[in-house]
Order: sequence, then C-alpha cells, then structure tokens
Amino acid sequence: MAFAVLFLLFLSVPFSSAKLNPDYYSATCPDFAKIVRDQVFTKQSVVPATAAGVLRLFFHDCITDGCDASIFISSNAYTPHAERDADLNLSLSGDAFDLVIKIKNLLELTCPGVVSCSDIIAQATRDLIKMVGGPYFPVRLGRKDSLNSDASKVPASLPTPTMTMDDIINKFAARKFTVREMVALTGAHTIGFTHCKEFANRIFNFSPTSQVDPTLHPKFAEGLRHVCWNYTKDPSMSAFNDPRSPSKFDNAYFGNVLKGLGLLRSDYLLGADPRTRPIVEEYAKNEQAFFRDFAKAMEKLAVLGVKTGNAGEIRSRCDQFNHIPA
Repeated sequence: MAFAVLFLLFLSVPFSSAKLNPDYYSATCPDFAKIVRDQVFTKQSVVPATAAGVLRLFFHDCITDGCDASIFISSNAYTPHAERDADLNLSLSGDAFDLVIKIKNLLELTCPGVVSCSDIIAQATRDLIKMVGGPYFPVRLGRKDSLNSDASKVPASLPTPTMTMDDIINKFAARKFTVREMVALTGAHTIGFTHCKEFANRIFNFSPTSQVDPTLHPKFAEGLRHVCWNYTKDPSMSAFNDPRSPSKFDNAYFGNVLKGLGLLRSDYLLGADPRTRPIVEEYAKNEQAFFRDFAKAMEKLAVLGVKTGNAGEIRSRCDQFNHIPA
C-alpha cells in the first residue's frame, strides 16, 4: 500500500522536476548556498532594486521555455535572435544579469563545471524575496542549462499590460497555472518599478474627454503625470509599482489595486474582473494567505520546463553555450 502511494505521488510530479532536490549540491559544491546568499546580500544592500530585477528576470526565463537560463544567452552569428533580445526582454535589469554572472564566476572557481546558471537564478531569486520580507520556500536544484534560445518564443509566452484578463488568464493556463496562482504571482508587483512608457496611455491623452484613465485615483494620476512628464525623451523615467512600501515584499499591492493605485491597466483589471477580484480582496486583508499562495506558486514556477540529463548542459559561462549549436 505504501509503495502504491509513493508511486502515485511520483507520477503526479513531472518526470524532469522529480529528479530535482534541495540538497543536490551538498556533496559536489557544499558552499553553493553560502556563495549565493553572500552575493545576494551584498548586491541588494548596494542596489535595492536588485530583488525586483532578479524576480522579473526569473519569471521571464521560466514562463517562456522553462527555467533553463535560456534568457542569458547573448545573440551572435550562431544564435542571431536569442531570448534576451526580444522586445519584451530589453528592459530587464542589467544588475540582475550581473549578479547571476558574478555568482557563476565565483562558483566556477570553487567547483568548476558543477552548478548550472538556471539553478543559480532560482536560488538567488528565493534568497532575495526572503531578504526583502517575502516568504521562504524550498528550491529544488539539479537543473541543466538550455541548449537553445529563441526570441520568437517570447511574445507567445509573456503576458503584457495591455492584454485583456481573458488573455492573461489564458497565458497562465497554457503553463498549467490556475487563476489563483496567477493572481498570487502578480503580487510580485509589490516591489520594483515600471517604466513610464508602459502606462503612459493611462495618464496622457487617455481619451477625447479625459487626459487620464478615470479608473486611476485622481491624485495618483496627477503624481504620475509629474513623475513621467518627459518620458518620451527620457525612457528611463519610471514609477514604483507599490507607492506605499516599494522596497518591502508585502501585500500592499493588492490594497493599492482596489484603491485605484495600480500602475498598469492589467493591475486595474485584476481588481475589477469577477474571477480575480475576490482573490485580490482576500490577499489585501490577509498577508499570510498571499505569502502562502505565492510561495506555492513560485515552487511550481521554479520547476516549469526544467531540463535534466542530456536535455541540457552546465554552461561554463551563462551568456554562451559550451558548444556551437547545430
């Protein structure tokens, strides 16, 4: 009976992710966790936006073609259109890439050829979330890095702020995420910032009768217009996703959404759609419920489409394949 139960549990986990475990490097690279943790602490202490940047980088990598570090590959003659160069990835944080690459370099000195770039970003993301006040969750390790990287896969995979809620739900459903898991993962907007161009249409010339989107809180819209006044000439202009506690991972984002303080049109829809509003209201009232669901959704995201065995490799450098792709 016990064997039957264990067998059924094994079948319920995707075969590739079933091979992963949190102690994967305990014998081959025992300092792995410490090296990642130390570098994460140093970088976040100097650049407070690091946590949000790494979390976004991790999501963009995983949701496109699995958690395989395909987003790190630089385009070249053999891979002319790598994921990193897709339009939706051009605004990813340079500090996030730099952190993972620095950790990789240190690990190559300590235990060469052992730790994948995809495991590094998974571990670093979890450590950063915890460092800025978010929930802890175990990270299963043993991923291999991808053997290809294709920018054409990105638009079909990533949700965008201009999509309808149907479109967003369908994007996540295609990756086997429920509506509740989608809302929980969107709570990542509790940290970080968004460039003005992503929401400018809500605060400038919204319609023939209104300069701003009437679903925005009027004073919030006024503040955003001031912050983004020159965004067409200065593309670096941005605003915090959570104006109340931008550096802390908490549930404030959901309260903001319900009060018209969400930057993106998709934020507004999250609080307006009858399928998602009850979840937003629950998370706004109960931070522990949000943390619990976010942690579970992140565990699920972290094993999405992972490569093991001959399906991948341990790259020597995160930005290039070990061998020229065929």
